[in-house]
Amino acid sequence: MIGIDLFAGAGGMSSGARMAGIDVQIVVESDKHAAATYQHNHKPSKLLFVDDIRKFEHISIDRTKPIVVFGGPPCQGFSTSNQRNRSSFNEKNWLFKEFVRVVSLYMPDWIVFENVSGILETANGVFVEHIMRDFRDLGYLCSYQVLQASNYGVPQKRSRFFLVGSLHNQKYKFPEPTVSIPVTVDDAIGDLPILSNGAFVNYIEYDRKAQSEYAIAMRGNLSGCHNHIVTRNSDLVIERYGHISQGGNWESIPDRLMQNYADKSRCHTGIYRRLKNHEPSVVIGNFRKNMLIHPTQDRGLSVREAARIQSFPDDFTFLGSVGFQQQQVGNAVPPMLAKKIFESLML
Repeated sequence: MIGIDLFAGAGGMSSGARMAGIDVQIVVESDKHAAATYQHNHKPSKLLFVDDIRKFEHISIDRTKPIVVFGGPPCQGFSTSNQRNRSSFNEKNWLFKEFVRVVSLYMPDWIVFENVSGILETANGVFVEHIMRDFRDLGYLCSYQVLQASNYGVPQKRSRFFLVGSLHNQKYKFPEPTVSIPVTVDDAIGDLPILSNGAFVNYIEYDRKAQSEYAIAMRGNLSGCHNHIVTRNSDLVIERYGHISQGGNWESIPDRLMQNYADKSRCHTGIYRRLKNHEPSVVIGNFRKNMLIHPTQDRGLSVREAARIQSFPDDFTFLGSVGFQQQQVGNAVPPMLAKKIFESLML
């Protein structure tokens, strides 16, 4: 099967597609930093189109094999944590129309449309209604479901909306959960080297054995990993971290350390959240802005730790500044979750 990845980011969905045996040949991503990471790790055989998707035109591909068009249009406007732009008036929320346009150019055998679960609630579900109608008008039999990543071996409580459509009237069966005991934060990152605040050595050797099956799988045959780097926080922020136990958040920080907040009671519950070692992580989104804290060390998460929690293997390298790397990881679809979606499609 041949794949076309739209709004590809750094390549989370493509990673899952390739794990499932799909040959991803055409990729569209407007952000040059994410595209550089994609190219470094995937090298699509036909085209990596680094520009606004509205400028993308048809590129011929082999039509003797089944084709799947997949991707996730910008989702910030659909996120439940972004009430400001969560409406039908946000122009970016309508970029799904470009997904539909590209589908109309290729008329692939399958489509896989991914987004945050909040898309079902935004503007009273108007976007999902539009998307379903547009695909039906093109002749696709569609169904959708919200899947919880932790049910598929991803060490993270991350719900994602998936819509799958068949041009040939085939009913898609969404994958059943694959794990009964979730993979935990400690399973995912407990083997990685200890870091100091602001550590910035891009490649580091492992200094202990991987104990969990998950960590062993993430390492593969490597002796070290890239991207185990972390943003440097101020002394004040580090002092705040020291007051927060696993599972706690900003509410544990003494008022004397929060005086730069006009009203700390208005802080989002996800701010200054310390991860729990023996549970899956909370959502890895904008983990630097949200000040997600390592479960046992008084610092933020490294890029590699966040990538592990997203289920990127250690041989997947992120490029760009630490801020761009953090953004690429946080915006990605967990590859292990994507893999299960594509495996079910190919049955």
